Amino acid sequence: MNATPSNEAFWENHYARTVSSSSSAPLRPNDALVHLLATLDIRRGRALELGAGSGGDAVWLAEQGWQVTAADISATAIAQLGELANALGLSSNLHAVRHDLARSMPSASFDLVYACYLHTPVDIGRPGILRRVSDLMGVGGTLIVVDHASTAPWSWAHPDTRYPAPEQTYATIGLSDDWEPLLLTARERVATGPNGQTATVTDNLIVARRIDDAYAGRATV
Repeated sequence: MNATPSNEAFWENHYARTVSSSSSAPLRPNDALVHLLATLDIRRGRALELGAGSGGDAVWLAEQGWQVTAADISATAIAQLGELANALGLSSNLHAVRHDLARSMPSASFDLVYACYLHTPVDIGRPGILRRVSDLMGVGGTLIVVDHASTAPWSWAHPDTRYPAPEQTYATIGLSDDWEPLLLTARERVATGPNGQTATVTDNLIVARRIDDAYAGRATV
């Protein structure tokens, strides 16, 4: 039996293959992120994306005027995103940084923290990561989590994987009492695979906002 690769090795291998096979493919933001920012009252400012990957969402946020920190564990993904930011003239407001989120996070404050499909075959303590990252936001800060609620035919995940409901995910994160959920729902969409194939899949959307002044005076991590 082959040993399970580390989280870093898994994603480094994934993006090394992805970058070489799709370097000319156009980047597109997740339509759930576009929809949420168009419909929710979210102040524009500093954004942190967890697991930024190839950078479609980070690039889009930067183009909308956000100051974006894009974090990922893959050195290949971070290098590619940094080069892309320079090529698009976005290097002043899009910063790609390598972090193993189970061990470290950017030491700054943010108005928006965004995690899209922050799933991995290795247990990295994801609820704890999302709970800790909430300490990087003050009153009015918004956390957006877009999760898989079903498995696409081309996914690395096992087709029988069972995903929690958005309410369960929110409860598992364990945010403090100075947070309130704004949206906990499931949403269907048509996804496009790496070879142009399509399938209807379901996403869970979890949106929460810090509403209390209990954050005042709390040091950032």
